[in-house]
Amino acid sequence: MKIVFDAERMKYPFTGLFEYCLQLGEALTKIKANEDKLTFYIPKEAKIYFEKPIDALKQQSIHKFLFPRYQHIDIWHATYQSTAYIPKNKKIKKVLTIHDLNFLYEKKSVQKHQKYLKKVQQNIDLADHIVAISEFTKQDIIKYLKTGDKPISVIYNGCTVKSFPEYSNPSITDAKPFFFALGTVIPKKNFHVLVPLLQHNDYDLIIAGKADEAYKNLIMEQAKLHGVSSRVKVIGPVSNEDKYLYYKNCKAFLFPSLAEGFGIPVIEAMFFGKPVFLSNKTSLPEIGGRLAYYFDSFVPSDMQNTLTDGLAHYQQTNPEQAIVNHAMQFSWEKCAKAYWAIYKSLHA
Repeated sequence: MKIVFDAERMKYPFTGLFEYCLQLGEALTKIKANEDKLTFYIPKEAKIYFEKPIDALKQQSIHKFLFPRYQHIDIWHATYQSTAYIPKNKKIKKVLTIHDLNFLYEKKSVQKHQKYLKKVQQNIDLADHIVAISEFTKQDIIKYLKTGDKPISVIYNGCTVKSFPEYSNPSITDAKPFFFALGTVIPKKNFHVLVPLLQHNDYDLIIAGKADEAYKNLIMEQAKLHGVSSRVKVIGPVSNEDKYLYYKNCKAFLFPSLAEGFGIPVIEAMFFGKPVFLSNKTSLPEIGGRLAYYFDSFVPSDMQNTLTDGLAHYQQTNPEQAIVNHAMQFSWEKCAKAYWAIYKSLHA
């Protein structure tokens, strides 16, 4: 059986889809049977991120308009719901992963919603098996799109947190106490609502991730408005080593996102047994479960009460090990095995 794994989204480092393609791709490689062949459809420059050499088909932008007529492929795994890179050959069975329909929860016009839904629908029409990364996403698919009698599976993302116990960075470990947030710094992540949480305490707020400059400026304007400019730090992408230390040393992880298909940073923080404070939107209650704390509104006083009460509860109940156990349910090996089962079912 020859499977092609679409890693086209790896042309955008420091994003959730980049991490998804890298981690799942490596897990699939590790568990595949000797008689099976796994090939990556990938931009040439992204091959370096894999630990070991991979078999690859070179992804090129021109393929949007003139897709190659690949032969001798059994399964094509399209890993992005709106991909423009998918074979039309009906002999090739296709798995389509749908991460989210987040655009439905963003401030976009009805016309934009319809445009994006149309693109996802086109890919669903080509697919033989659909995968959602959360039950929430699955229900959105059923509600807003036409899937006919095509099977829809829920396969949760995995999570791997690399450990660097010998690594040292005094600027992190010796810093004043801080809250940590991580994700692409764009409006839907809603990070600006965290700024008022610095009132009535002496914590810093560290926000890591590739940043949209306009939104970064908005966050800093809020910091100035609340008189905490020196304590809000939007630091851009961080290395795995620094990320490890930020998770390990933070007082709490804060993630008030408005729309998530899954939310890998939430599970990463939980691997460290940290208290996580999330919005109660889209898939986050499903992923965080009963061991997370939730902002029921973004009114500053309400958020401050949630944070204060949650930190007190965390101190009183010592749930660190339960939080770690929750995070350990989400493994890339488990995720990869579930995908292999689908590949085999389509090749039977």
